[in-house]
This record gives sequence, C-alpha cells and structure tokens, in this order.
Amino acid sequence: MKSIFLSATIFVAATLSSAIAADSTNGVVPATDSNLDPAIEKKAGDWVASLNLGDAAKAARVTQAVAEHLQAVRDWHNGHSYTNVPAGINPATGRPLSALDREMIVDSTIPASVHKNLMTALRKDLTEDQVAAILDKYTIGKVAFTMKGYEVIVPDLTADEKTTILKNLSQAREEAIDYKNIKEISSIFEIYKTKNEQFLNSNGRNWHELYKAYVNKIKAEKAAAAEAKKAESK
Repeated sequence: MKSIFLSATIFVAATLSSAIAADSTNGVVPATDSNLDPAIEKKAGDWVASLNLGDAAKAARVTQAVAEHLQAVRDWHNGHSYTNVPAGINPATGRPLSALDREMIVDSTIPASVHKNLMTALRKDLTEDQVAAILDKYTIGKVAFTMKGYEVIVPDLTADEKTTILKNLSQAREEAIDYKNIKEISSIFEIYKTKNEQFLNSNGRNWHELYKAYVNKIKAEKAAAAEAKKAESK
C-alpha cells in the first residue's frame, strides 16, 4: 500500500540521506526578528491571533516560535533537492522511488532541534488544546476531518477504538508539521491511516468491507438523488 511504501522510504532516510545530514547541519539558520520573512511572520501571527490569548507578551513569543519553525522548514525544503537522494527502489515494494518519496526522505533529515524548539516553546506558553489548535493550522484540520471520516465509515466505533485512532492521527499531525507542502503532509497522514486500518482489522473489523459498504452507500444515494431530480423535471 502507498502508506507502507512511504513508511519504508522515511525509515531508510537515515541510510540514504546520511550524507545530506552530515553536510547540511548548517542548512537551517536560526531566525531572528530581523531575518524573518514578513509573509511567514504574518501567517504565524494570524494563527496565534486565532487563539485569543489575551496576553501580548505570550502571543509574541508563540508567534516568534511558529514563524521560526515555518521558515526553517521552508528553507530546508528549498535548500535540499530531492535529487540529493539517489533514484532507486523501495525495499518494501520493489517499485521505483517517486520524486515525492525522495523529497520526503530529504526533508525528513531536517535537524530534530527544529521540531523540538517549536514544541518546547508552544508547551511553555500554551495549553495542550491550544498547541493542538496551532498544529491544526499547519495541517489544515486533517485530524478532525479524518476522524469524522472514520466515524461515518464505522458508525459503531467503540470509545477505545476512537481513542487509539485519534492518538495515531495526532501523532501524524505532529510529524507532518516538519514537511513543507500539503502533498507531503497528506503522505504522513496516509502512514497513520494505514496504521489505523490495521488496528481496526486486528480488533475484529474488516476495513476493506466497511469501506466498500460506505462507497456503495454513497453511490446508491447519488443514484437515488439523480433519479428524484429526473422525475421532478418531467
């Protein structure tokens, strides 16, 4: 599956891209107020403003941390071409690595301090719910959107199942913030969506059949709506 494929490509990042990490330790320059991109600073400010913190000093610190992280991720991505990762095959599937796979591998070599610095700063000034709200901004609300999908496809999810699924999606969200574009972010979520589907299967569910039933239901509803509209037009 695609997500297993991506899991493998990220897993082998340490071996395929060790030279990149070794040669590019200085590829991320810590941002300061003087060298922050105004557009990035504005985006960070808008995100933080949505929290309505009511504390100017706190908001300024969080905005600075988010802007520094956004700029570091952008600069690492823009400064490290996917071609730095040799073309080859994915060892789990035997299929050739795509440009996206290679891009994700090289982007995954961003120094761990970039992520750590952001999360430390956020948790210093924000509640966990507020931290989640900021991470949702990075990932365009994919946790809630994806969770809603599971609840529609599997309407009788148990509380324990919901807890496990949400935990995996939250982990996907935190990992995804270190990737530059929505294609990469979506690919990180695909890894954890497959993990959730495997969990459901191991918990007595049949994800394939559940998803098939959902698709058939949607098709039937659309067909019925089309027939009703056709009958009204006569």
